[in-house]
Amino acid sequence: MFTTLSRRTAVLVASSLVVATAGTLASLRADEDPPGASAPVAGAAFLPGAAQDAPAVHPRPGEVASCERAGTDEIITVPDKGAPDGERPIWVRRPPGPDSADLPVLYLLHGSTTTHFDVRDAGVGKAMDEQMCRTGVEFVIAAPFGQEVGGRDTEWGDDADGEFHIETFVTEKAIEAVEGDHTRPRQLRAIGGFSMGGYGAAALPLRHPDTYSQAVSWAGYFKVDDPSDTFGDNPDAHAPDQLLDDPGVRDIRFMLIEGKDDHTPLQEGSIHGEAERFAGLLRERDMTVETLFPKGGHDFETWVPTFPQAVDFLVEGWTAPMAAPGGN
Repeated sequence: MFTTLSRRTAVLVASSLVVATAGTLASLRADEDPPGASAPVAGAAFLPGAAQDAPAVHPRPGEVASCERAGTDEIITVPDKGAPDGERPIWVRRPPGPDSADLPVLYLLHGSTTTHFDVRDAGVGKAMDEQMCRTGVEFVIAAPFGQEVGGRDTEWGDDADGEFHIETFVTEKAIEAVEGDHTRPRQLRAIGGFSMGGYGAAALPLRHPDTYSQAVSWAGYFKVDDPSDTFGDNPDAHAPDQLLDDPGVRDIRFMLIEGKDDHTPLQEGSIHGEAERFAGLLRERDMTVETLFPKGGHDFETWVPTFPQAVDFLVEGWTAPMAAPGGN
C-alpha cells in the first residue's frame, strides 16, 4: 500500500508542474502543399494489424503546414461499459490539412492518477507542433482516457474479472475511432506513454506486434507493477521483460527515457534503472533501442524537453518503413 500511494503522490506532484513546459511554435513560412493530401483510402477495412507496405513519408523541414498553423484539438467519445457514464474519451490533435492513411499516428498513454486532459494541458500538442515543423513530418496525436469507474490502477490492461477492457479499447476501439476509413499500416502507428503509460507503451506493442511498430516510454517500468490486481494470476503475460522471445516482436523499435533523479517507487524497487535494465534485454536480442537520461525526475518538466529526440527517433522509423512483423 505504501508504494502504491507513493507512486500516486509522485504523479500528482508531477501534474502540477505541467503548464510551464509547453513549447513555443516557430514562426516560419506557410506550407502550400501539406502532406496528407493524397486521396483517402475510402472504405478501408479496420485492420489494425494489417501488414501493408507503408506509403513513403517525405520530410520537409520548415515547410509543412504546422510551421504556420497550430493543430486542431477535439475530444471524441466511444461507448465503453468500463468507463464513467459508459463512454471513454480520447483527446485527438490533428495537424492542418486533410487526414489520410499516410499520416502517422502517435498514441499517448497517461499515468496512473492522471488523464488524457493532463497530457493535453501539459502543452504536448504545441510542443509536438514545433517538432513537426522542425522535422518536416506531421502526425496525429491521440491520448485515450485509461481510468475505470472504481478508481483502480488499470495498468492499461483488461481486467481479469471482466470489469473493464482498456487494452482492448486502446488496441481496437481507439484506433478505429481515430483513424476511421484511413486505417494506417502498422509502420506508421506508434505508441508512447508517461509513467504507467510508459509501461503500457512497452507492454501493448509486445502483446500486439501487428498493430504498432514503434514505442516511446517516458518513465516507464518493464515488469508488472499491479497494485489493483488487474491481471489476476497471469501477470507474466503482461510483463514487457517476459515478452521478448516471440520472433514477431523483434522489429519493434523502442526509445526509453528516464529522468536521472526519478526514484518513483513501485511495489518492488523503483523506476530508477528500469530503462537501462530493459534496454539491455532488448540489445541481447538485437532489437532496436535508444535510451535517454535527462536531468530531472518524474514530471512533464523532465519529459517535454526530450520531445526533439523522441520525434527524431519516430521520424527515422516512419521515413524508413519496416517489413511486416517477423521479417528481417
